[in-house]
Parts: sequence; structure tokens; C-alpha cells
Amino acid sequence: MPSSPTWPEVSRNACVVIPVGSFEQHGPHLPLDTDTQVASHLCMLATTGMESVVVTPPLSITASGEHAGFPGTISIGTEAFATVIVELVRSCDWATGVILVHGHGGNFEAVQQATTILNSEQRNIASWWPHIPDADAHAGHTETSLMLAINSNLVRIDKLEVGNMQPMSKIQRDLQTRGVHAVSTNGILGDARSATIQHGIELLAELSDNLHAFILSAQQQWSRA
Repeated sequence: MPSSPTWPEVSRNACVVIPVGSFEQHGPHLPLDTDTQVASHLCMLATTGMESVVVTPPLSITASGEHAGFPGTISIGTEAFATVIVELVRSCDWATGVILVHGHGGNFEAVQQATTILNSEQRNIASWWPHIPDADAHAGHTETSLMLAINSNLVRIDKLEVGNMQPMSKIQRDLQTRGVHAVSTNGILGDARSATIQHGIELLAELSDNLHAFILSAQQQWSRA
């Protein structure tokens, strides 16, 4: 299917895939739309050659309140974003279901709220979240490696820094109550200096394979319903 199909080219048994990102600080070295670029790129890789899949434009401004202490961050908040998800999925009743592909963990509560409502309405919705063992939390080695692989020109190599290296268990309370700026003045949770393009390529391959399998499984499940 073309990347921008017309309506007659869209099958009524299609699965809708929506990249979900954010517009928030990612340290002094990564662009504000890092999460959106990662989610969008993974959707492109995972759905190449797949039948009956419609990949939408990304949701690029979502719930990023925890990054409010940094200039550039824009957020619509958890409640508003939950409503956006609900209305988007309701509008896709022509499809077999909707898969949200996430690049921003701060949307978790909004997604839970929306999913509860949509499940009660018996609508098909699924969420795919990237799982990377031993990944750092934000704008560190992992995300920097991914962005080096996606578009190295957007990474400010001369501004790679180390941020707060404490385990999440030590900083979770402050993160939830006071935001990222309270625990990291440069906005990094991890160490961006160790990032490599090769690791980013490996991560993209692994994650896109995982996402591809997830989409196939959802399609099969919904087609049997």
C-alpha cells in the first residue's frame, strides 16, 4: 500500500498503526521530537511490505508534564491526551483495530485511562512499548544510539554529557512529584557519551522485528473475533 493512500485503497479490514511520541527536552544533544522520530521510524521499518496496514501521521505533542522545567517542552497533559486517544480510536470503527506504537513512557497513564474506556466499549486497541533490557531512562546511551542510527545529523555530538546515573528506584519519587529537572539539571538520565551508531542499528533491527510480530499477532487475533 502507498505511504499516503486514497480512501478506496484502504481495506475495511485494515489495521491502523499510530506512532505516539512527544515534544520534550532530550538533554542538550537530542532534538525535542526524539520520541516521535523513534516511534515513526520503527513503524516504517516494521510495516514495510505488510498488507492491510495503515500507518498514520504521529501523535507528536502528548503528555510530558514531567519535563515542564525545560524550555521547549510542550504538553497537553494526561487527561487531554487520554481523550485524544479515545476519540481517535472511535473514529477508526471502519478498521479491525488500532495499535499505538509508543516512544514516550510518560504517556502510560493516559494510555491506561483510554484503553479502559475503549475496552468497555468493545473496541479493539493494543499498545506496543519498546522493551530494551538494561536501557537507561532518558536521553542517555539508548536514545542517543537510536537517534545516531536514525539521523546522526540531528545529534549534537559536541554536547554529549552524563546525567543522573542513579537507578530509577532511587529517583522515582522525586521524578513523580517534582519532575525531571529536580533530579537532572541537563535533562539526561543516563550517559549519552557511550552511545554508538552500531548499537542504534542493532536496537532498531531488534525492536522493529518485535513490532512486526506484534502487529501480525494483533491482526490475526482481531480477524478471528
